[in-house]
Amino acid sequence: MIDLLIPTVAQGLLWAVMALGVYVTFRVLDIADLTVEGSFPLGAATAASLMVAGYGPLTALFIAFLAGTLSGVVTGLLHTKMKIPALLAGILTMIALYSVNLRVMGKANLSLLGVDTSFKIARSMLGLNMAQTTLIVGLVVTIIVGAFMYWFFGTQIGAAIRATGFNQQMIRAQGVDTDVTIILGLLISNGLVAVSGALVAQSNGFSDVGMGTGTIVIGLASVIIGEVLFGTRSFKNCLVSVVLGSIVYRIVIAVVLAMGMPPNDLKLFTSVLVALALSMPLIKAKLGIRKVVR
Repeated sequence: MIDLLIPTVAQGLLWAVMALGVYVTFRVLDIADLTVEGSFPLGAATAASLMVAGYGPLTALFIAFLAGTLSGVVTGLLHTKMKIPALLAGILTMIALYSVNLRVMGKANLSLLGVDTSFKIARSMLGLNMAQTTLIVGLVVTIIVGAFMYWFFGTQIGAAIRATGFNQQMIRAQGVDTDVTIILGLLISNGLVAVSGALVAQSNGFSDVGMGTGTIVIGLASVIIGEVLFGTRSFKNCLVSVVLGSIVYRIVIAVVLAMGMPPNDLKLFTSVLVALALSMPLIKAKLGIRKVVR
């Protein structure tokens, strides 16, 4: 059981960085941003290409983050300056990034065999097995990202971004340029998603142009499951809930696979799971009304 739990939790922590990025757009900005399906493999492709070229994993992670922020800026400009609806702007960027990712890697799949990744270096330093090393690296990265988000969204700029998602008219009346705050939110979101993609690519040992398919559903599943199970009492609680939601989602996937579910049905299972999680408030409300009536 422990042999299954450790790698599952480790993967949940790596994907939690992506879920935190999705949380920024979905909950903070109140935007359904599909750019993540392109920025996730963009981070993986950028990091893998740089490491194969001889760059260190930390440098590759940083440049992957910058590449992700650029994709967020493109979506933000399409939405704010070109007045394209946010959903459609994200789709356009996502489609364009497919070709960009192929250009970055030079082919559809790029192997990292024989390349010193963050996990291989950490494993040699810690003397642990790969699953334990992935768990520790994922935990450290998640804590750093979570602490940064908690600090940043407590600043004046971060508060303006949160206020933009809550009520754009109100924040405009305070003299804030909501176009800038929306672009900043998309920038941070897709930068984090790209970092997650880079980490997952290093963990898996390869980068693939199609690895971003279904990313938005996984991110939403982590956010919704975390909120339903662990609550949203404060912003700090929300961040912790998203991380725990990502871990719980990975555990659920591991359990259903161990029970014999075909891997081809995972996307269907995830969609049903997210739909049920999204409908939980309505279900609870109806059950509460029935109890009152009785």
